[in-house]
Parts: sequence; C-alpha cells; structure tokens
Amino acid sequence: MKQLSATLKSQFPLHEISSPHAPDHWERVERYGILLSSRTGADLLVVRLFSIFHDCRRMNDAIDREHGPRAADLACQMCGDAFELEPWQLEKLVQACREHDNGRTSSDPTVGSCWDADRLDLDRIGIMPKSQFMSTDYGRILAEMRPRDRQKLAGITA
Repeated sequence: MKQLSATLKSQFPLHEISSPHAPDHWERVERYGILLSSRTGADLLVVRLFSIFHDCRRMNDAIDREHGPRAADLACQMCGDAFELEPWQLEKLVQACREHDNGRTSSDPTVGSCWDADRLDLDRIGIMPKSQFMSTDYGRILAEMRPRDRQKLAGITA
C-alpha cells in the first residue's frame, strides 16, 4: 500500500501543499475509512484503496466532474500489477471512485464507508459534514461530532 500511495503521490497533478485534494486529504480519508470500517463491516482493503485513488486524478481544485471516472480507470489499469482485488472488490472500488462526488448515498457498507470517509473531511475546506449526506449509521454519528473530537477518534490528531 505504501508503494502504491507513493506512486500516486508522485503523479498527482496539483500542487501538493496548497490543494485541498492533496495526499494529506487522502491520508485523513484513510483514517476515517479505517474507523468507519470497524463499525460498518466494509471491505477495508477497498476503503483504503479508495482513499488514495479517489482524488488522485484531479486536474483542478474547482469543478472537475471527470476526476472520479479518471481515478476509477486508473485503478482498473493498476489492478493486478500494483495491487490485487477480487472482481467484486474492484467493482466496488470503481463505483466508489466514479461516483464519490455526486452527492448520493449508498446502502452498500463498503461504498457507503468510502463516501462517508471522504465527506467527513469536508471541514478541511470550511464545510461541516452533514449527517443526512452520510450513507452509514456510524458516519451519521461521526458527522454530528465536533471536528476535533472526530479527528481524535480517527487518529488524525492527538
């Protein structure tokens, strides 16, 4: 996972320090995803892969409707070489990446945990996560928490 993450970071097209979609965001999404998976039954490998793929192909920090599909396509290209997934796992990863910014929720615990993990980090851009936009029960609980408490629970801050 570390090598894959390093590869994707080295190819990230935006400025790594100033972009709100940079690898530090991916790391927070991973921490939230690990926390969510412990309660939702989500496939942890898919959730962790989502965290590093979902924004890795953004071309700008504004509206980039195709960044999710580009990330999903890259995951498909790299699967089998850089990482291994069962076909059903790859299907979930592709769906999660492709559709993560469309504002929907999912009843699938894995896809829902991916989307919730990303949305729980919205406070990085001054937007408080809202429970009604979370897919999972635990995501709704976390969204209602103060950001600092949620970050501490996820191991993002001490």
